[in-house]
Amino acid sequence: MTTEPVLQATDLHFAYQAQREVLSGVSLGAAAGKLLCILGPNGSGKTTLLRCLLGQLLPTRGNVQLDGKSLRRMSPRKRARLLAYVPQFPESAFAVSVLEMVLIGRLAHAGTLGLAGKHDLNVAREAMKMTDTLDFANRTLGELSGGEAQCVMIARALAQQPAVMLLDEPTSHLDIRNQLKIYGMMQRLAHDWRMAVICVSHDVNLAARFADELLLLRTGRVIAHGPVSAVIQPDLLGQTYDVDIRLYTPDDDSGPLIWAQ
Repeated sequence: MTTEPVLQATDLHFAYQAQREVLSGVSLGAAAGKLLCILGPNGSGKTTLLRCLLGQLLPTRGNVQLDGKSLRRMSPRKRARLLAYVPQFPESAFAVSVLEMVLIGRLAHAGTLGLAGKHDLNVAREAMKMTDTLDFANRTLGELSGGEAQCVMIARALAQQPAVMLLDEPTSHLDIRNQLKIYGMMQRLAHDWRMAVICVSHDVNLAARFADELLLLRTGRVIAHGPVSAVIQPDLLGQTYDVDIRLYTPDDDSGPLIWAQ
């Protein structure tokens, strides 16, 4: 398994207008076949970092490289072929079917007329099979539960056939069963589909259980970045969240449990 990063951020700095820096010297690498979770308290800069990695925001200093090329020099169409984004809350301004929603993920690959062909339809259906959403093909997003709708958004991103998938707190509004389902799906996309998957998360326990690597962010600075075993340490987590941390190791080797007090 390659460890070369597909998406590489180096010394990122970012500030909104004349305000203080939201990101201060952030560096990270996301490799194919790995799930990286970005953790940190509210206001630590997680979503701003994600938007810089997507090319939605231009850092005031530093650089983001995608497949060895500067992200800022890529066209939006080229970025859309390599980067897929899943927002925190699934929504659509149009009452389109789930299949049509997933086909939107094929726009960056469509021809000059922007019309979906047979290959696009096959890719969309495979993405829906992967996410257990094929049975919803003729329904609209508004007719689905929160967990089902989030799976549709992942299917749409998957239909892009990206090198990197980025998700912004995809389980923050879901119940425990759907949280486990989404995290398991992200892990499979990384391990089985060989994507680099980056997820912003508030759930330290789920991230520690499913991720391959973690990045701890506080006030725009990286506290730690590396394998789960190296990052899930009481001192590092305490420094990040300003709480006392205890770790418990289950007998089933499912990963450490973090208890904050």
